[in-house]
Amino acid sequence: MTYPSLPKHILEILQEGGVIPAHPLALHEDGTLDEVHQRLLTRYYLEAGAIGVAVGVHTTQFEIRDVGLYEPVLRLAKEVIDEHPRSDEIVRIAGVCGPTEQAVVEAKIARDLGYHMVLVSVGGLNISEAELIARSQAIAQVLPLFGFYLQPAVGGRLLSYDYWRRLADIPNLYAVKIAPFDRYETIHTVRAIMDSPRWQEIALYTGNDDTIVADLLTTVRRSVNGEHREKHIVGGLLGQWAVGTNRAVQLMNKIKAVRGQDQVPRELLQLGWELTDTNGALFDAKNNFKGCIAGIHQVLFEQGLMENIRCLNPNETLSPGQLEEIQRVRNEYPHLHDDEFIKENIDNWLR
Repeated sequence: MTYPSLPKHILEILQEGGVIPAHPLALHEDGTLDEVHQRLLTRYYLEAGAIGVAVGVHTTQFEIRDVGLYEPVLRLAKEVIDEHPRSDEIVRIAGVCGPTEQAVVEAKIARDLGYHMVLVSVGGLNISEAELIARSQAIAQVLPLFGFYLQPAVGGRLLSYDYWRRLADIPNLYAVKIAPFDRYETIHTVRAIMDSPRWQEIALYTGNDDTIVADLLTTVRRSVNGEHREKHIVGGLLGQWAVGTNRAVQLMNKIKAVRGQDQVPRELLQLGWELTDTNGALFDAKNNFKGCIAGIHQVLFEQGLMENIRCLNPNETLSPGQLEEIQRVRNEYPHLHDDEFIKENIDNWLR
């Protein structure tokens, strides 16, 4: 089998870590693609300092495939990235999902558009873990892999230690997004990667929007076959970071500055608490995450980055009481949001 690799400088950026927003979808009120605001969102993420973007993922809405928007949305992001001064340094990640044939076709679309990696979703597939591995091997022959542990509440499934250990053997798996929203599942996924002979080649990214700071501050130390190994979760690929992206970059820089130290500044622990409270409101945790995408849209709408909060499914909207919760956390934690940054720059981005 032939497995394409990442450009060396992109692999180095990925392993150094940073902020990767999961890219939302901007729509007009009639449900058609809003290209102006879709481009605007990508510009915002790049200007905010993100090291990459993930397009066609859960936050972009998996349903884009059903309405013929997968390629157009990936293309819009590609065009904006191509025009940016940091174009060559942006990690371009495309989400792929569905049965093997569909996922391979999507990976080929992403490859032809110049994307570096594919974030591989296993949601909605009623097949064995062995079949999931075979599927990933087929996809990996098109583009390098970014593994994805999506929480069951929003379409994911539980995956065993053995699954992650076997996935790590795929020679161009270069990163894993760990997002089960479950500490036990997070731990065994990290253990599996650290037990692999490829453990230093695979970057760990948190997708646990409810424990972002704790994940990023932790150094995992283990003895594997008598060898001392240490590994960090080096960054985040997060729906939460689709908002407050510039603040997230500032937070990431603070965490990098203290990573590995014996004592953690109380300020970061407090920020972690506040960010989790914020995420609970945006992601509609009390209603089993039913309003998670609409919650992200609400903040972007209030900031002028989207013209509405519409999802492809018009019934997918804010839950009762969610708007009030979003207003509460926006008022309590203004330092987690990019209102001023956006206000100062949005006119230039629109040009």
